[in-house]
Amino acid sequence: MQASLKAELRSMEATKSELKAMRAGGRVPAVVYGKSIGSVPISVDEKQMSALLRGHHNGVLTLEVPGQGSQPVMVGGVDRHKLSRDVLHVDFHQINMSEPVLAKVPIDLEGDSPGVREGGVLTALLHEIEVRCLPDKLPADLKVDISALGTGDSLLAGDLSLPEGVELKTDPHAVIVTILIPQKAGDDRQDDEEETAGEGRAEAGLPEAAETT
Repeated sequence: MQASLKAELRSMEATKSELKAMRAGGRVPAVVYGKSIGSVPISVDEKQMSALLRGHHNGVLTLEVPGQGSQPVMVGGVDRHKLSRDVLHVDFHQINMSEPVLAKVPIDLEGDSPGVREGGVLTALLHEIEVRCLPDKLPADLKVDISALGTGDSLLAGDLSLPEGVELKTDPHAVIVTILIPQKAGDDRQDDEEETAGEGRAEAGLPEAAETT
């Protein structure tokens, strides 16, 4: 089920004080762009918008625009306050449901990695991937099973199983998640001892120890 927002029209020439008052009243200034509607200045409910951005913010929304009816849109850009992270402005882009779109889909890691159980360190390098598909084929997220990953293993973007009709646009060689091999405590102590010995020789004016083969 698509999320929906009800918009209210506003003046494009609103002053800074008027925009500030709008935000204080719980509304977020926004603009919706589209081939059939042009550029329409609107405002949306701040609480609804914030909840949407915490969820499936990359998906298709139904935006009810006065005088334009219900429009399928996607969030094109969000401006936030640098300190409070409050939403200051949102751009919406009207889409054609019969034309493919580019969108980013969040990754949700699932499963119990044997590599982690053995002491490996799970490192997620990508939290979302870019795909191309028809709007109604766009997944809310991608469940990625890591239960087969052992120590030293990695999962690439090209390894992901995508739904039918969804094309990967992220580099297929990009690493999604890897299980790093933990460094042994003994290796740490040896490195520290070698570093300390080297510093001692340097302070005494002695030459570095020769490497042996």
